[in-house]
Amino acid sequence: LNLPQFVQLMEVFVGEDVSLPTVKRLISFIKEEYKQTGEEKMEQLEKVHRASRVAQRKLLLEALFEKWDNNACGFLDLEEVDAVLSTFKEGMEQEALRKAKQHLCSRYPWLSRVGKLSPKAFQTFLELVASEFTEDEDEAIDNLVEFLTTSVERSGTECLRSFTRRKWLHSIQQAAETSGVSVEAVYKAAFKVLSQDAKAHGDNKKISAYIALLEENQLAPERGQTLLRYVACTTDDAPYVLNKILYRDMKGVSFTAVEEGKPIFVPRVQLHGNIHFWNYDRPVEERKGSLLVLPLHDARWRVFGILGVDTLQDQSETIFLTHEIGFYQGVSRAFSKAYHHIRTLKNVLQMTVPALDWLYPRAPSIHTVTTYLVEPGKGKTRDYALRKIITTDNTGQKEIHSSPVLLLRKENLLRDYLFKCTDTSVVICTSVCREQHIVVPLRDLSGQAFGIFDISFGHHQKLPPHEHKDLLKMLKVAQAACSEILKMSPEETEPTNVLEAEHVANSRHAGLLFHWFMLQDLRKCV
Repeated sequence: LNLPQFVQLMEVFVGEDVSLPTVKRLISFIKEEYKQTGEEKMEQLEKVHRASRVAQRKLLLEALFEKWDNNACGFLDLEEVDAVLSTFKEGMEQEALRKAKQHLCSRYPWLSRVGKLSPKAFQTFLELVASEFTEDEDEAIDNLVEFLTTSVERSGTECLRSFTRRKWLHSIQQAAETSGVSVEAVYKAAFKVLSQDAKAHGDNKKISAYIALLEENQLAPERGQTLLRYVACTTDDAPYVLNKILYRDMKGVSFTAVEEGKPIFVPRVQLHGNIHFWNYDRPVEERKGSLLVLPLHDARWRVFGILGVDTLQDQSETIFLTHEIGFYQGVSRAFSKAYHHIRTLKNVLQMTVPALDWLYPRAPSIHTVTTYLVEPGKGKTRDYALRKIITTDNTGQKEIHSSPVLLLRKENLLRDYLFKCTDTSVVICTSVCREQHIVVPLRDLSGQAFGIFDISFGHHQKLPPHEHKDLLKMLKVAQAACSEILKMSPEETEPTNVLEAEHVANSRHAGLLFHWFMLQDLRKCV
């Protein structure tokens, strides 16, 4: 039990109307009677020590990754890391390195084809290398980190630029976590970061940026199986680019980026001969500048769209430098992570709709169910907020809250029970203004609440037994379906292209998951 869970357990044990002397007697009793054997104490200390070592190692390796990833690309080149490690101890650990690399590629099958190390894969690689050494693993990790740290040198300017860029990249993920499942906020955040960097680190160049997603071509199949639909762009380009479609038989390098899974850089578009210009109002002689097309990869390293950046609006005809291209790859990775965070939350909400539809005919005593998502805080206290997403009444009518309805702890003292549920990740039963509430957490894979159901059944002291049983069944199945949705993004898969239609299909699949798990539960009872 952590501290909030222990406090909640004690509050439930003593009840609501207990006197202060009774509480003090209980505390004295626990202090006197709670005893820990020497073996239990040593086991607990070892557990704490082990967790501390893991956390320290993670921070150490993250700092090392960031030093190597100077341009905030979000990945390292496997061959480059391998080449430097091959000189460790003057090349005496080649066999250990070979075995570690073999284990790494079996764990991440896409590595042999892509050759890029994510922060997680980089940490795994070094741990595998260290495990092949004869010395203590912690000591081996420290030696590897020291060796790799001294293998690269960064100037003060480079370090400051890298720090600033990482702060900007974080704002893209923050937009996903605080937007109420709005992908438009993520688009805007990505374009803002690109513009900020072009101004601060790109010689104040004026850029255009746009995002296109892969779709199955049902409009004109004879022009190719897939198409790219431009779903977002910088403001000035909206009249020419937004909602436009690029077919495979049209000019352009975007499909080359999709097929190869690598960035396509055109230093001077006027000399290329295979560039599609959306703005037909721009005279031919003014169609000058640089173009960079970046494939968007999901966690499985599958391409699902492109991020394009160009300087056609810039009069100075500047070209993108190496450090800019590297950072733009970091933006594409940050956008992809944020985009799929939104998709996952939408799938969870898609699953809750049939869950509530199933419940209401079976539990008419329930008045309302309000679904909240947990969002990280923005204020000085950094306390989280609860965003109201869906409210369902006892007729089954649903209100989806499109405008932001955020609850902060300090402003909602009467709803403190919602925050207690989130803090503890356990079920809370309480009475507020003579209305009975059961608050149930939706837990992520680590067991922490990332959403909650606030279930109110009015002035009834408790639900009838059969309704209570159906409520428990719905909550159990909804949590199982939620966990299944969260498990749908492993990294151990071969890279292929993924269409926007597949995201739609996944959303429909999420809606069916509740009924599928309910069917499995029924089969166990037969």
